[in-house]
Amino acid sequence: MSTSVFRLATAILLAGAALPCHAQAATRAAAPSPDAGATADARFKAITDKEWAWRSEQLGEDDDGPGHLRAHLPDVTPKAQAARLAYWQDVRKQVAEIPADQLSPAVRIDQQVYLVQIDALIAQQQFREWEKPLNSDSSFWSDLASVGRRTFSSEDEYRRYIALMNEFPRYFHDQIANMQAGLARGFTSPHVTLYGRDDSIASVADKAAEDTAYFEPFKAMPATIPAATQAELREAGLKAIRESVIPAHKELLAYVRGKYIPGARKTLAAEALPDGKAYYRSVIKEYATTDMSPEQIHQLGLSEMAKIRAEMLETMKEAKFDGDLPAFLEFLRTDPQFYAKTPQDLLDRAAWTAKEVDRKVGRFIGHLPRQRFGIIPVPADIAPFYTAGRGGPGVYLVNTYDMPSRPLYSLPALTLHESAPGHAFQMPVAAENKDQPDFRRGTYISAFGEGWALYCERLGTEMGIYQTPYEKFGMLSYQAWRAARLVVDTGVHHYGWTRERAQQYLYDNTALSNHEIETEVDRYIAWPGQALSYYLGEMAIMDGRHKAEAALGPKFNIRAFHDTVLALGSVPLPVLSARIDQFIAEGGKGPYPDEES
Repeated sequence: MSTSVFRLATAILLAGAALPCHAQAATRAAAPSPDAGATADARFKAITDKEWAWRSEQLGEDDDGPGHLRAHLPDVTPKAQAARLAYWQDVRKQVAEIPADQLSPAVRIDQQVYLVQIDALIAQQQFREWEKPLNSDSSFWSDLASVGRRTFSSEDEYRRYIALMNEFPRYFHDQIANMQAGLARGFTSPHVTLYGRDDSIASVADKAAEDTAYFEPFKAMPATIPAATQAELREAGLKAIRESVIPAHKELLAYVRGKYIPGARKTLAAEALPDGKAYYRSVIKEYATTDMSPEQIHQLGLSEMAKIRAEMLETMKEAKFDGDLPAFLEFLRTDPQFYAKTPQDLLDRAAWTAKEVDRKVGRFIGHLPRQRFGIIPVPADIAPFYTAGRGGPGVYLVNTYDMPSRPLYSLPALTLHESAPGHAFQMPVAAENKDQPDFRRGTYISAFGEGWALYCERLGTEMGIYQTPYEKFGMLSYQAWRAARLVVDTGVHHYGWTRERAQQYLYDNTALSNHEIETEVDRYIAWPGQALSYYLGEMAIMDGRHKAEAALGPKFNIRAFHDTVLALGSVPLPVLSARIDQFIAEGGKGPYPDEES
């Protein structure tokens, strides 16, 4: 899924041990009683509702729903950042002062999750993450470009969009000042990972207004808007692009090419950054929601890789391949039978797999989201450095750049992860859960979300999605890829591995193409800690499932188990484990009345 410069949208820190989860929907539905618990609950709600509204306004966040275009671009100046730190520190103190034993069981969990969020925000401010608003994978300007790819349905939305574009010069100027401050103290992504990332800026700076992505919404406007108004809006949009958007990108391009990339740090490890050891431990907690040390994570990755390799060898035998694993990997990387001829062929195969999942998913998950998703190619301006696919509410992006690096044997696993029942499924389920407070419905914890999506790749075996030994091997290669991240991330950021050593490790242990290996390793180097979330999250779900199956025996219901996990929304892994324990204690009863139908 796509990253945001505001990292809480992709991961949250772990704060303290998990409390037991109970049936939250029933607890919240009950009318408040005039006791200490209700008073504490009301106090917690008042504080968090106020902060969430303030947070949303401060950061200018929006979503993809109609009528939800952000109202403004946020103030990212140091003064504003200092004010946010002070505000969140005060809010944390207020919430922490509410005795947990006075809260209802459901709100006790909310308090824990909320403190996790606030601790993440505080840590980001203290490490001054806002001085590094880009990495090899994403950036503040590419996040904004996605707004131009949206479909607007009303005159009001168009006018807000135009006003937003007119804020670009101020916003870009302040981001450049922040980047300069980070550059001055050596707080940047490594130089080697930034090569070519300026091309996405040039794709706007060097084009006519009509040819930029920002003009797309004006090409086909809703018939409900009168023709004269359409013409007025189109002209105002062109003016904003010419006078605000393009000049802002030109200023940024000159800075990035002239100063930022040439001056970016030449080291790779996160521990080489200012206060680097503390910084790396903080991002491990943020993304993986664990207190494990880098050494422990590294060793776990090595042991898991050995297990997956044994599975890969067995699957290679099923394919009746005459040769060793390196020869098989070379065969997979080079034989034309495994590659689509055209981008549309790749998109068509992804769509076919997604519909196969639609046909079968109801046997494995009871509560399905209302929101649908579409399948579209990754935009050309970011595709060369983008992952093979990304998914989220309403969209499954498939990268059609460099077709010889997009193997069909990996496409089923990719589709399960990024579309349904992965990201384009789990995130809408969370957002549609009205029993959760907004601060839980609107945030994403990487260890949970990426762990669930990776678990879905394994689930594809039970669902009957993998039709050939090659597709099954593609799934195992993806499992090995995520286990390898435990080794590579800690190898680079703690043990001081070179870029070449990290690339070689993936080349030797997965069927990923050379292009994918290069872009992925650069992502891990430039985005420390995030790569750890996938496999650790999957392990937590798998361990919980095995525990539930063993304890419940014939009472275990796969639909009830998955509904229980998904109903949580997105939580730290200890909260997930505690909820599964509760699921077992309640005899395998899920959160909805129809799990066994």
